[in-house]
Amino acid sequence: MAVRGLMNINSPFLSSMNKSWLIKLTTEIVFRGASTRFFCLKLGRSSDALDKENNILVSNLAALGVDVRFVRKRQPSVLRKQITNEEGLKRFLQAKGANKEAVASIISRYPRAITRSYQSLRERWEIWRSILMTDVDILTIVKRSPESFFHSGYNENMQKNIAFFCSLGLVPSDLCKMLTRTPRVFSNRVELNKQMVDLLCEICLSLGGESPHDFVKQLISKNVFIFLRSRKQVKANVRLLQLSFNLDNEELLALLHGQGGDVLDLSNEYLKKTLANVKEKLLSHGCTKKEVDMFVLKHFRILYLSPQNLNDKIDFLLQANINIEQITKCPLVLEKSISTMSHRIEELEKLDYDFTDHGIGILALSQQRFEIKLERLHCV
Repeated sequence: MAVRGLMNINSPFLSSMNKSWLIKLTTEIVFRGASTRFFCLKLGRSSDALDKENNILVSNLAALGVDVRFVRKRQPSVLRKQITNEEGLKRFLQAKGANKEAVASIISRYPRAITRSYQSLRERWEIWRSILMTDVDILTIVKRSPESFFHSGYNENMQKNIAFFCSLGLVPSDLCKMLTRTPRVFSNRVELNKQMVDLLCEICLSLGGESPHDFVKQLISKNVFIFLRSRKQVKANVRLLQLSFNLDNEELLALLHGQGGDVLDLSNEYLKKTLANVKEKLLSHGCTKKEVDMFVLKHFRILYLSPQNLNDKIDFLLQANINIEQITKCPLVLEKSISTMSHRIEELEKLDYDFTDHGIGILALSQQRFEIKLERLHCV
């Protein structure tokens, strides 16, 4: 019946086709095993039909609690799909411990997840399970960053990346840390990751380093986000660091072995802007160029703060009668929010705490340690 119906379709496309081929094609469609999930032969579809949302799919997603309006903004083409796996995805995630709200949130933030087959989901989960300890660990990452798990359906690529990173001498604990912090690295084409490693080896050798593979392992352990940047950008950042601080090759290599490697993943324009700003700000408050350079070289994390954020924090501390010398001696205080610093200063002023005598290190403590310290001061 299937063959007869297909042969009776009045279509110029089908009329031009060899009928014996049509019979063979239709027989294959009818008897093909269940392992093949998707097969569509659509004829005469107008552009309007192709652009129309699948109302049944929209209703299904709404029933799951998915934010359909958000889906339309992020990946509208998903709503036009005729074959999807939202129910299968829901059952799969719930079997791993996700509740209804988590499933809805995951689909809302990465709608293409509903196009992944059960087999692909199961294989991907097993690969991740070979690195992470429990299903809970995997689910935590998936809920935090759905794209990292569902971005690519090519599980073979991820297996190649795991093998490649192991070949660099990374152990399971290293891979676990990488997958937890930057799972997208494993979705990169393995060739891209290899190119970045080759570049890092070249940088090490060009600066006189003798152990490029150890250099790469150390950089990866410190800053795996580097794999999310282009080779051009990383090279530009290395060059910028050398020129900004007038470093020779040996000094630059030592810097990259240390804190300098932490900022290689920043965009080159952002790095330029933050470097220029911190120098200008500190110089304007009486620091010498040498003092500014030493400050930045010892505390590279300061470059993660946006220019406005850094300036606001320094200005706030200066208004609280804390001088610039105290700030440069305790840069960790700049990692606290202004509201946190303000609250702590108020509490300490009630106790007549003298920052000149005792320094400002107390402002940089963790919340728990600050409360313990405050309690002790109350007892004095």
